[in-house]
Amino acid sequence: MIAPDRHSEAMDTEVLLRRVLDLVNSAPKMPLSSTVRLEKDEVVEMLEEAISRLPEEMRQARWLLKERQEYLAKVQREGDEILSAARERAERIVQRTELVREAQRVAARTLEEANDEARKLKHAAEDFVDQKLASFEIVLERIMKTVVGGRQKLRVAPLPEADEADQTSANAEPDTGEVFFDQDQW
Repeated sequence: MIAPDRHSEAMDTEVLLRRVLDLVNSAPKMPLSSTVRLEKDEVVEMLEEAISRLPEEMRQARWLLKERQEYLAKVQREGDEILSAARERAERIVQRTELVREAQRVAARTLEEANDEARKLKHAAEDFVDQKLASFEIVLERIMKTVVGGRQKLRVAPLPEADEADQTSANAEPDTGEVFFDQDQW
């Protein structure tokens, strides 16, 4: 609220400005022209007096407006800087996200290749073991045939004759009914 003395100053200023306006409106025109004739010194003097009577609040208001504009400009700059920093951060996050996605794709591809290679190695190992077992089976079958043939020969071996039986029985232990196979005789 304007103080009473300031209010009267503002009113005086308004009166002065209206007088200047009336002076301009009522000024005589120059002959054959639309230009008006004014006393410059009188108008300038009234305007300067009106300016000097402007209340302090108006000067402060102008100062506040100027400060406000500077503050808004500063805030705008800070806001632009914050937005710029946020955009840069968002770009970094997006780049990291892209890097993570690419790394995941590479990891998945590598894992798939490793699984394929493991399956191939497993099949190759199974084939190798199967071949070795098959050759071992063949060798075992041959050994089994040899063992069976040897056992059959043992069953068919002739019993020693009586002369030899007496000589061997004198030197040998009593006959238990078992047949003894001497490989050196064959």
